[in-house]
Amino acid sequence: MSVRAETFGHAVRSGRRRAGRGFVLGTVLALVAFVPPAGASTRTGGAAADAVAWTTRHVAPGVEVRTGVLSDPRTAGVWTVTVQAPAVNRLTGAATWAPLGDRGWADTTAGQLRAAGFAPRVEEVPWDQYADTPHSTMGWQVRAGEYATQAEAGALGSAMSAAGFRTSVEWTGYDGRRPADAERIHVAVVDPARLHGTIEATDGGDSADREKTSTVAARLGSLVGVNGGFFVTSDTDGVQGTSAGLSAVHGEVQSMAAGSRAALILADGGRHVRVGDLSTTVTVRSGSAVHAVQGVNRVPGKVRNCGRPGAVPTELPRQDLTCSLADDLVRFTSEFGAPLPSGTGVQVVLDAHGVVLSQGERGGSVPAGGSVLQGTGASAAWLAEHAVPGRRLELRETVRDASGRQVRLGPDDSVVSAAPTLVEDGRVHIDAAAEGTLDPLDLSFGFAWSNVRQPRTLAGVDGRGRLLLVTVDGRQPGVSEGFTLAEAARFMRSLGAVQALNLDGGGSTAMAVDGSLVNTTSDATGERAVGDTVQVLPRAGQD
Repeated sequence: MSVRAETFGHAVRSGRRRAGRGFVLGTVLALVAFVPPAGASTRTGGAAADAVAWTTRHVAPGVEVRTGVLSDPRTAGVWTVTVQAPAVNRLTGAATWAPLGDRGWADTTAGQLRAAGFAPRVEEVPWDQYADTPHSTMGWQVRAGEYATQAEAGALGSAMSAAGFRTSVEWTGYDGRRPADAERIHVAVVDPARLHGTIEATDGGDSADREKTSTVAARLGSLVGVNGGFFVTSDTDGVQGTSAGLSAVHGEVQSMAAGSRAALILADGGRHVRVGDLSTTVTVRSGSAVHAVQGVNRVPGKVRNCGRPGAVPTELPRQDLTCSLADDLVRFTSEFGAPLPSGTGVQVVLDAHGVVLSQGERGGSVPAGGSVLQGTGASAAWLAEHAVPGRRLELRETVRDASGRQVRLGPDDSVVSAAPTLVEDGRVHIDAAAEGTLDPLDLSFGFAWSNVRQPRTLAGVDGRGRLLLVTVDGRQPGVSEGFTLAEAARFMRSLGAVQALNLDGGGSTAMAVDGSLVNTTSDATGERAVGDTVQVLPRAGQD
């Protein structure tokens, strides 16, 4: 392994000459700092790099990790107080709050603040670079104060709250409409044609547990590992660690898709990598009777991120929302290591060949090499009638891309999914509304998730078929703010990505190199245990 450092100026001067020897990545990394964020005002302009040093680490043949900090010396965030706007949740009708509102609310609120002795400002918030939202003004924020410390802003926020306003204290460096102070980035470039090993999605052998990305990487002897897709983090939403979206390990579906959402497909041990919107259909047959399976390895009745037929309050994907299903049929694979959910309904235990071993109450555990079906509502009645002991049930799983073509999975294939798509056919294409991370009709939903800078983990494929795995640290005021979705898309495109998606982020964002964590995670407790990861593994026996 070797390490090389380059300054920004040297990379730019030498980029063209070095491109033929694989150094072009350093140039595009530096140049991306000049791309202004959507909606950046002419007063602040776009971000600019100032003698950024990029360090390249050659981990193994075909595996390179580059680390750097994008910074803009012309900008500095401040702590401010943002007034929340009253809103109504579009799906449930419940009263809630939004970080922005319409112009009428903003002007009225600003007037009320002035009358109460405060000095507010009204800031316009444009829609970002999404493919399926309006392209004009999203709304207006009402803010007051600019402070060097969070405590000072907090004191003002308390005074405004006492005057009857609902407030939050925020760091303006997280605003996607102005340049960030700094963004600490790690980029792993993996060339399947040169890699002596495989690229796999893994849940650690148990689809119902959580492990740190670096722990998995160290145990497997991974060259590079990053966190993977969305997963359940609370007992109220299901079994912690189970995937909240499509997951396939060694060709077997371990969790069904939440509607049609972006996925990273690692075919033939990672020799062929691509990104696509995938959906899943699963059915179980008993003789001539066929019934739909709505979930794999999750609690019946609870659908994290929604996106299933019959789900309430929506059948469409909806990030971080747990929908309900009264009529549900769920399959549990042999990799489900947690106790099986209990409650009303019917449970059927199957052997490795799909033959029914028993039918009864829900609970217990999945037998080694076998599987379990649990049904509630009408699905429980179907199981009771058709899944009798001794009868063989036939399970059929189908994964399709956005064009309807079937994606066939073999034992050397794996899939990790999240949302949304960032780059498609070589162009920035963020389908945030379709994939449920933003709602143009509900400003109380998804603003911070999509429009505010956050730690992100990204994956993409460049024009040469190389896998790009990227992490950007965030939630560190003045140190590393992170990316908005649009910034993430533009950054991936700057790396030459022709396809890219957003993986799980926030406190989950982690990259391990040679088994050790290399980025700075955002949780106060340190690196977060996650549901699944993407690992670049050396060939067995390789040093």
